[in-house]
Amino acid sequence: MKTLKSASLVLFALIMNCAVFAQVNEIFIDPDSGSDQNPGSREQPLKSLLEAAKRVNESTGTGALTIYLSEGIYGLDAPVTIQPANRHFSKEQRLTIRAAVLPDDSEWNPGKMPVIVSTMPLDSEQNGRNDPLGGKSYGIQIETSHVTIQGLRVLGTPVHERPAEGMVRRNYPIVREGRSLDDLRITQCLFVGDIVAIPNHLGILASGQGIVVDHCVFYRCKDAIVFWFSDEPAMNCEVHHNLFVGNYGANVWSWSAAEDLKFYNNVIGNTNIVWVLNRDEKNSFTLTNSLIAGFNELVTRGGGAGGFGEKGDHTKLKYGKDVVINKEGTLKIEEDPVKRNFLHLVPGTPGADLGAGLFYY
Repeated sequence: MKTLKSASLVLFALIMNCAVFAQVNEIFIDPDSGSDQNPGSREQPLKSLLEAAKRVNESTGTGALTIYLSEGIYGLDAPVTIQPANRHFSKEQRLTIRAAVLPDDSEWNPGKMPVIVSTMPLDSEQNGRNDPLGGKSYGIQIETSHVTIQGLRVLGTPVHERPAEGMVRRNYPIVREGRSLDDLRITQCLFVGDIVAIPNHLGILASGQGIVVDHCVFYRCKDAIVFWFSDEPAMNCEVHHNLFVGNYGANVWSWSAAEDLKFYNNVIGNTNIVWVLNRDEKNSFTLTNSLIAGFNELVTRGGGAGGFGEKGDHTKLKYGKDVVINKEGTLKIEEDPVKRNFLHLVPGTPGADLGAGLFYY
């Protein structure tokens, strides 16, 4: 009888733990002091983003859920795929993956940003076939609607990107493949790359509707944002208050974006290609209140992971009177890592008044 009673108590405890876990609305991660055996509370955080994703995927019900990332290095040795089967979010009750300290907080400095770096092996297959370009990997893969990613420093992966002609070994740090998914916001994130040491092939590769990228910095990446595939043209998309500097690929690929794409208060400079249209060049896009200074090519069309396509119809980009384009211009960037506005436009220089960068104010 005593053994039966003990077993009943253990079973009751397991049921209660599962019930609490199913209703979780906050998960805390600390890569230095956390453990993936912890409950994920503020006092007992998890260690890895991979474990947090697992718990989100196994949770049930509705309601907002926030994952808080403490300062530190998050090495992803496998893709972090978030695809809950029984947990549903909404525009108001969303899933948020964010830094514990955000750029507008008084105690923030650039060193407080959680660092995401992909260290997993590249996948040599693509759609069941050998990848002809040399392999790829995904970092954070979001396969549910109504998600915000905020305040992260996102690196690429330490590979030699082009080991041979025709090869491009590539990492995609933030991905959404679902063509019918909606509402993905990426805000206050810093995407940083280096073509020699840690190439950041493409910051954001997103399919579906409602893709919003705002107050981000893309610094020396290859490509910045690709509107990938959608069942229908991707409506309700926005790119605003972003700073694109020194990217050696292209900054915006509007392949699936609908013509209602809002592009404003952005600064692009010291870059290769500004914009890549879909091959059919069907849609036109309007740019307002932005600065484009220093580029090799304004518009191309088509292209893909292995190239940028061919020269495109520049008339497909429409400009408001408040857009400044200077092909030979340059941007002046703050390079002192101690300063709060590190990797932002120097105050008082061209474009600084547009508010592009990590800060909301």
